[in-house]
Amino acid sequence: MTDLIAPVRHLLDGERGLWLAPGDGVAPDGCAVVATSGSTGTAKRVVLRREALLAAADAARERLGFTATWHLTLPPTYVAGLMVIVRGLAGDGVVETSLDALTPRPGRNAVSIVGTQLYRALQPGSDVARRLAAFDAVLVGGARLAPELRAQAEAAGIRVIETYGMSETCGGVVWDGVPLPGVDIRIGEHGRIAIAGPQTFDGYLDAPELTAETLVDGAVLTRDRGHVDGLRLVIDGRIDDVVISGGVNVDLAEVRAAVARLEPETEVIAVPDDEWGVRLVLFAPSGDLTSWRNLLRPHLPAAGLPRQVVITDRLPRTEGGKPDRAALAERAVTESAG
Repeated sequence: MTDLIAPVRHLLDGERGLWLAPGDGVAPDGCAVVATSGSTGTAKRVVLRREALLAAADAARERLGFTATWHLTLPPTYVAGLMVIVRGLAGDGVVETSLDALTPRPGRNAVSIVGTQLYRALQPGSDVARRLAAFDAVLVGGARLAPELRAQAEAAGIRVIETYGMSETCGGVVWDGVPLPGVDIRIGEHGRIAIAGPQTFDGYLDAPELTAETLVDGAVLTRDRGHVDGLRLVIDGRIDDVVISGGVNVDLAEVRAAVARLEPETEVIAVPDDEWGVRLVLFAPSGDLTSWRNLLRPHLPAAGLPRQVVITDRLPRTEGGKPDRAALAERAVTESAG
Protein backbone atom coordinates (compact mmCIF):
# COMPACT_ATOMS: atom_id res chain seq x y z
CA MET A 1 0.00 0.00 0.00
CA THR A 2 1.13 3.53 -0.70
CA ASP A 3 2.03 5.42 2.46
CA LEU A 4 -0.67 8.08 2.80
CA ILE A 5 -0.32 8.63 6.52
CA ALA A 6 1.79 11.77 6.17
CA PRO A 7 -0.44 13.36 3.47
CA VAL A 8 -3.55 12.69 5.58
CA ARG A 9 -1.82 14.26 8.59
CA HIS A 10 -1.13 17.36 6.49
CA LEU A 11 -4.80 17.47 5.47
CA LEU A 12 -5.97 17.26 9.08
CA ASP A 13 -3.45 19.84 10.30
CA GLY A 14 -3.73 22.44 7.53
CA GLU A 15 -5.65 23.64 4.50
CA ARG A 16 -4.01 21.39 1.94
CA GLY A 17 -6.36 19.23 -0.13
CA LEU A 18 -5.76 15.52 -0.74
CA TRP A 19 -6.60 13.83 -4.04
CA LEU A 20 -7.24 10.10 -3.60
CA ALA A 21 -9.53 9.36 -6.57
CA PRO A 22 -8.18 7.62 -9.69
CA GLY A 23 -6.91 9.95 -12.40
CA ASP A 24 -5.59 13.48 -12.17
CA GLY A 25 -7.26 16.27 -10.27
CA VAL A 26 -6.92 18.86 -7.56
CA ALA A 27 -8.78 18.56 -4.26
CA PRO A 28 -10.32 21.70 -2.77
CA ASP A 29 -8.39 23.15 0.16
CA GLY A 30 -9.08 21.31 3.38
CA CYS A 31 -10.83 18.43 1.60
CA ALA A 32 -10.09 14.87 0.53
CA VAL A 33 -11.50 13.61 -2.77
CA VAL A 34 -12.20 9.87 -2.85
CA ALA A 35 -13.90 7.63 -5.37
CA THR A 36 -16.94 5.62 -4.44
CA SER A 37 -16.41 1.87 -4.46
CA GLY A 38 -19.87 0.90 -5.65
CA SER A 39 -20.46 -2.51 -7.19
CA THR A 40 -21.82 -1.11 -10.46
CA GLY A 41 -21.58 2.03 -12.54
CA THR A 42 -18.94 4.71 -12.84
CA ALA A 43 -17.22 5.79 -9.65
CA LYS A 44 -18.14 9.26 -8.40
CA ARG A 45 -15.64 11.67 -6.86
CA VAL A 46 -16.75 12.44 -3.31
CA VAL A 47 -15.58 15.60 -1.53
CA LEU A 48 -15.02 15.10 2.21
CA ARG A 49 -14.13 18.14 4.27
CA ARG A 50 -11.54 17.84 7.04
CA GLU A 51 -14.15 18.72 9.65
CA ALA A 52 -16.41 15.88 8.47
CA LEU A 53 -13.57 13.36 8.64
CA LEU A 54 -12.65 14.44 12.16
CA ALA A 55 -16.31 14.44 13.26
CA ALA A 56 -16.65 10.84 12.09
CA ALA A 57 -13.44 9.86 13.89
CA ASP A 58 -14.56 11.60 17.10
CA ALA A 59 -17.93 9.82 16.97
CA ALA A 60 -16.17 6.47 16.57
CA ARG A 61 -13.93 7.17 19.55
CA GLU A 62 -16.95 8.20 21.66
CA ARG A 63 -18.80 5.00 20.76
CA LEU A 64 -15.78 2.81 21.53
CA GLY A 65 -15.06 4.64 24.76
CA PHE A 66 -11.30 4.62 24.15
CA THR A 67 -8.60 5.74 21.74
CA ALA A 68 -6.67 3.06 19.88
CA THR A 69 -3.87 2.26 17.52
CA TRP A 70 -5.57 1.57 14.20
CA HIS A 71 -4.18 -1.05 11.83
CA LEU A 72 -4.60 -0.36 8.11
CA THR A 73 -5.28 -3.46 5.97
CA LEU A 74 -7.60 -1.83 3.41
CA PRO A 75 -6.75 0.35 0.37
CA PRO A 76 -6.16 3.84 1.80
CA THR A 77 -7.46 5.50 -1.34
CA TYR A 78 -11.03 4.46 -0.47
CA VAL A 79 -13.04 5.83 2.42
CA ALA A 80 -12.75 2.77 4.67
CA GLY A 81 -8.96 2.88 4.53
CA LEU A 82 -8.87 6.67 4.75
CA MET A 83 -10.97 6.61 7.92
CA VAL A 84 -8.63 4.09 9.54
CA ILE A 85 -5.81 6.60 9.04
CA VAL A 86 -7.93 9.50 10.31
CA ARG A 87 -9.04 7.59 13.41
CA GLY A 88 -5.47 6.54 14.09
CA LEU A 89 -4.05 10.04 13.71
CA ALA A 90 -6.79 11.35 15.99
CA GLY A 91 -6.05 8.54 18.44
CA ASP A 92 -2.95 6.55 19.36
CA GLY A 93 -1.47 6.13 15.89
CA VAL A 94 -1.87 4.07 12.73
CA VAL A 95 0.11 1.13 11.37
CA GLU A 96 0.12 -0.07 7.76
CA THR A 97 0.12 -3.86 7.73
CA SER A 98 -1.60 -6.96 6.35
CA LEU A 99 -4.00 -9.37 8.03
CA ASP A 100 -1.33 -12.07 8.07
CA ALA A 101 1.04 -9.74 9.93
CA LEU A 102 -1.38 -8.14 12.40
CA THR A 103 0.42 -7.50 15.67
CA PRO A 104 -1.19 -5.53 18.50
CA ARG A 105 0.70 -2.54 19.85
CA PRO A 106 0.74 -1.59 23.57
CA GLY A 107 -2.62 -0.22 24.64
CA ARG A 108 -5.86 -0.58 22.72
CA ASN A 109 -5.94 -1.79 19.10
CA ALA A 110 -8.57 -1.66 16.36
CA VAL A 111 -8.82 -2.72 12.74
CA SER A 112 -11.32 -2.31 9.94
CA ILE A 113 -11.91 -5.12 7.43
CA VAL A 114 -14.52 -6.31 4.95
CA GLY A 115 -16.62 -9.45 5.20
CA THR A 116 -14.60 -11.46 2.71
CA GLN A 117 -11.44 -10.88 4.79
CA LEU A 118 -13.26 -12.15 7.86
CA TYR A 119 -14.53 -15.18 5.95
CA ARG A 120 -11.01 -16.11 4.81
CA ALA A 121 -9.59 -15.49 8.27
CA LEU A 122 -11.88 -18.17 9.67
CA GLN A 123 -10.91 -20.87 7.18
CA PRO A 124 -9.06 -23.93 8.53
CA GLY A 125 -5.32 -23.46 8.59
CA SER A 126 -5.46 -19.67 8.84
CA ASP A 127 -3.76 -17.90 11.72
CA VAL A 128 -5.59 -14.63 11.09
CA ALA A 129 -8.55 -15.38 13.36
CA ARG A 130 -6.19 -15.72 16.33
CA ARG A 131 -4.59 -12.39 15.43
CA LEU A 132 -7.96 -10.67 15.11
CA ALA A 133 -9.04 -12.04 18.48
CA ALA A 134 -6.24 -10.04 20.11
CA PHE A 135 -7.84 -6.75 18.99
CA ASP A 136 -10.21 -4.62 21.05
CA ALA A 137 -12.45 -3.79 18.07
CA VAL A 138 -12.79 -5.37 14.64
CA LEU A 139 -15.00 -3.27 12.38
CA VAL A 140 -16.54 -5.21 9.49
CA GLY A 141 -18.19 -3.29 6.64
CA GLY A 142 -18.59 -3.11 2.88
CA ALA A 143 -21.61 -5.40 2.71
CA ARG A 144 -24.15 -7.16 4.90
CA LEU A 145 -22.49 -9.51 7.40
CA ALA A 146 -24.09 -12.95 7.48
CA PRO A 147 -25.24 -13.76 11.05
CA GLU A 148 -23.66 -17.20 10.82
CA LEU A 149 -20.29 -15.71 9.86
CA ARG A 150 -20.49 -13.26 12.75
CA ALA A 151 -21.37 -16.04 15.18
CA GLN A 152 -18.39 -18.06 13.97
CA ALA A 153 -16.11 -15.05 14.41
CA GLU A 154 -17.37 -14.31 17.91
CA ALA A 155 -16.95 -17.96 18.87
CA ALA A 156 -13.29 -17.50 17.88
CA GLY A 157 -13.05 -14.58 20.30
CA ILE A 158 -13.19 -11.78 17.70
CA ARG A 159 -14.87 -8.58 18.92
CA VAL A 160 -16.94 -7.86 15.80
CA ILE A 161 -18.69 -4.56 15.11
CA GLU A 162 -20.75 -4.52 11.91
CA THR A 163 -20.71 -1.09 10.28
CA TYR A 164 -23.00 0.59 7.77
CA GLY A 165 -22.20 3.71 5.81
CA MET A 166 -20.70 4.91 2.55
CA SER A 167 -18.15 7.26 1.05
CA GLU A 168 -20.65 10.10 1.32
CA THR A 169 -20.86 9.67 5.12
CA CYS A 170 -17.11 9.26 5.79
CA GLY A 171 -17.61 5.50 5.95
CA GLY A 172 -19.51 3.49 8.53
CA VAL A 173 -21.57 5.68 10.86
CA VAL A 174 -24.05 3.04 12.06
CA TRP A 175 -22.44 0.38 14.25
CA ASP A 176 -24.36 -2.81 15.00
CA GLY A 177 -27.50 -1.01 13.90
CA VAL A 178 -27.05 1.97 16.25
CA PRO A 179 -26.09 5.37 14.77
CA LEU A 180 -22.89 6.94 16.09
CA PRO A 181 -23.27 10.07 18.25
CA GLY A 182 -24.52 13.00 16.16
CA VAL A 183 -25.76 10.81 13.30
CA ASP A 184 -29.42 11.23 12.34
CA ILE A 185 -31.16 8.39 10.49
CA ARG A 186 -34.30 9.27 8.54
CA ILE A 187 -36.65 6.72 6.96
CA GLY A 188 -38.54 8.09 3.97
CA GLU A 189 -41.01 6.81 1.41
CA HIS A 190 -40.77 3.07 0.68
CA GLY A 191 -38.29 2.77 3.55
CA ARG A 192 -35.55 4.74 1.81
CA ILE A 193 -32.74 5.61 4.24
CA ALA A 194 -31.23 9.10 4.56
CA ILE A 195 -28.27 9.92 6.80
CA ALA A 196 -27.56 13.36 8.25
CA GLY A 197 -24.93 14.71 10.60
CA PRO A 198 -21.59 16.51 10.70
CA GLN A 199 -19.89 13.67 8.80
CA THR A 200 -21.83 14.14 5.54
CA PHE A 201 -19.96 14.98 2.35
CA ASP A 202 -19.80 18.38 0.65
CA GLY A 203 -20.92 16.98 -2.71
CA TYR A 204 -19.60 15.28 -5.84
CA LEU A 205 -16.75 17.13 -7.52
CA ASP A 206 -17.90 18.98 -10.65
CA ALA A 207 -21.31 17.25 -10.54
CA PRO A 208 -23.84 19.72 -9.09
CA GLU A 209 -26.92 17.94 -10.47
CA LEU A 210 -25.86 14.59 -9.00
CA THR A 211 -25.06 16.33 -5.72
CA ALA A 212 -28.54 17.88 -5.62
CA GLU A 213 -30.09 14.42 -6.14
CA THR A 214 -28.11 12.87 -3.28
CA LEU A 215 -27.66 15.65 -0.72
CA VAL A 216 -31.27 16.52 0.19
CA ASP A 217 -32.22 18.69 3.18
CA GLY A 218 -28.73 18.26 4.61
CA ALA A 219 -28.91 14.47 4.46
CA VAL A 220 -27.35 11.84 2.21
CA LEU A 221 -30.19 10.09 0.39
CA THR A 222 -28.99 6.51 0.08
CA ARG A 223 -30.05 3.78 -2.32
CA ASP A 224 -30.86 1.51 0.63
CA ARG A 225 -34.18 0.76 2.27
CA GLY A 226 -34.72 -0.19 5.87
CA HIS A 227 -36.65 0.31 9.07
CA VAL A 228 -35.96 1.11 12.70
CA ASP A 229 -36.54 -1.63 15.25
CA GLY A 230 -36.33 -0.04 18.69
CA LEU A 231 -33.06 1.88 18.55
CA ARG A 232 -31.56 -0.17 15.74
CA LEU A 233 -31.53 0.44 12.01
CA VAL A 234 -32.31 -2.71 10.03
CA ILE A 235 -31.23 -2.75 6.38
CA ASP A 236 -33.87 -4.42 4.23
CA GLY A 237 -32.04 -4.14 0.91
CA ARG A 238 -31.50 -1.77 -1.98
CA ILE A 239 -34.36 0.24 -3.41
CA ASP A 240 -33.48 -1.24 -6.81
CA ASP A 241 -33.11 -4.80 -5.49
CA VAL A 242 -36.69 -5.74 -6.30
CA VAL A 243 -36.74 -7.29 -9.77
CA ILE A 244 -39.48 -8.96 -11.78
CA SER A 245 -38.79 -12.49 -12.95
CA GLY A 246 -41.52 -14.34 -14.79
CA GLY A 247 -43.98 -11.63 -13.80
CA VAL A 248 -43.29 -12.06 -10.06
CA ASN A 249 -41.55 -9.52 -7.79
CA VAL A 250 -38.35 -10.92 -6.28
CA ASP A 251 -36.42 -9.19 -3.47
CA LEU A 252 -32.74 -9.87 -4.15
CA ALA A 253 -31.89 -8.95 -0.55
CA GLU A 254 -34.09 -11.80 0.68
CA VAL A 255 -32.49 -14.22 -1.78
CA ARG A 256 -28.96 -13.16 -0.86
CA ALA A 257 -29.68 -13.55 2.85
CA ALA A 258 -31.05 -17.07 2.35
CA VAL A 259 -28.02 -18.05 0.27
CA ALA A 260 -25.55 -16.48 2.72
CA ARG A 261 -27.00 -18.53 5.56
CA LEU A 262 -25.84 -21.63 3.68
CA GLU A 263 -22.57 -20.27 2.27
CA PRO A 264 -21.26 -16.76 3.10
CA GLU A 265 -18.87 -16.43 0.15
CA THR A 266 -21.62 -16.16 -2.46
CA GLU A 267 -23.42 -13.53 -4.50
CA VAL A 268 -26.72 -13.36 -6.37
CA ILE A 269 -27.43 -11.01 -9.26
CA ALA A 270 -30.18 -10.60 -11.83
CA VAL A 271 -29.34 -10.49 -15.54
CA PRO A 272 -31.61 -9.95 -18.57
CA ASP A 273 -33.30 -13.10 -19.85
CA ASP A 274 -35.42 -13.56 -22.98
CA GLU A 275 -37.80 -16.01 -21.30
CA TRP A 276 -38.07 -14.70 -17.74
CA GLY A 277 -37.37 -10.99 -18.19
CA VAL A 278 -34.53 -11.39 -15.72
CA ARG A 279 -33.02 -14.55 -14.29
CA LEU A 280 -31.31 -14.98 -10.95
CA VAL A 281 -27.69 -16.10 -11.12
CA LEU A 282 -25.97 -17.57 -8.06
CA PHE A 283 -22.17 -17.47 -7.76
CA ALA A 284 -20.82 -20.03 -5.30
CA PRO A 285 -17.62 -21.99 -4.60
CA SER A 286 -19.35 -25.35 -5.15
CA GLY A 287 -22.62 -27.07 -6.02
CA ASP A 288 -24.82 -27.16 -9.09
CA LEU A 289 -28.17 -25.69 -10.09
CA THR A 290 -30.28 -28.64 -8.94
CA SER A 291 -28.63 -28.94 -5.52
CA TRP A 292 -28.81 -25.20 -4.82
CA ARG A 293 -32.48 -24.99 -5.85
CA ASN A 294 -33.27 -27.94 -3.58
CA LEU A 295 -31.39 -26.37 -0.66
CA LEU A 296 -33.13 -23.02 -1.09
CA ARG A 297 -36.63 -24.27 -1.88
CA PRO A 298 -37.75 -24.42 1.79
CA HIS A 299 -36.63 -20.82 2.33
CA LEU A 300 -37.65 -18.95 -0.82
CA PRO A 301 -40.62 -18.65 -3.16
CA ALA A 302 -40.24 -20.38 -6.51
CA ALA A 303 -39.51 -17.12 -8.31
CA GLY A 304 -36.60 -16.47 -5.92
CA LEU A 305 -34.75 -19.68 -6.79
CA PRO A 306 -31.68 -19.31 -9.04
CA ARG A 307 -31.94 -20.25 -12.69
CA GLN A 308 -28.18 -20.35 -13.23
CA VAL A 309 -25.27 -21.28 -10.98
CA VAL A 310 -21.71 -20.20 -11.71
CA ILE A 311 -18.90 -21.87 -9.77
CA THR A 312 -16.11 -19.52 -8.68
CA ASP A 313 -13.36 -20.00 -6.11
CA ARG A 314 -13.28 -16.29 -5.30
CA LEU A 315 -15.75 -13.57 -6.08
CA PRO A 316 -14.32 -10.66 -8.07
CA ARG A 317 -14.38 -7.58 -5.88
CA THR A 318 -13.88 -3.88 -6.20
CA GLU A 319 -10.94 -2.25 -4.42
CA GLY A 320 -13.40 -1.29 -1.71
CA GLY A 321 -14.14 -4.97 -1.05
CA LYS A 322 -17.64 -5.16 -2.51
CA PRO A 323 -18.64 -7.84 -5.05
CA ASP A 324 -17.95 -6.55 -8.55
CA ARG A 325 -21.43 -7.13 -9.95
CA ALA A 326 -20.58 -5.75 -13.38
CA ALA A 327 -17.85 -8.39 -13.76
CA LEU A 328 -20.20 -11.06 -12.40
CA ALA A 329 -22.92 -10.12 -14.88
CA GLU A 330 -20.46 -10.35 -17.76
CA ARG A 331 -19.36 -13.81 -16.65
CA ALA A 332 -22.93 -14.99 -16.20
CA VAL A 333 -23.82 -14.00 -19.73
CA THR A 334 -20.63 -15.53 -21.13
CA GLU A 335 -21.12 -18.87 -19.37
CA SER A 336 -24.79 -19.00 -20.34
CA ALA A 337 -23.88 -18.48 -23.98
CA GLY A 338 -21.21 -21.13 -23.71
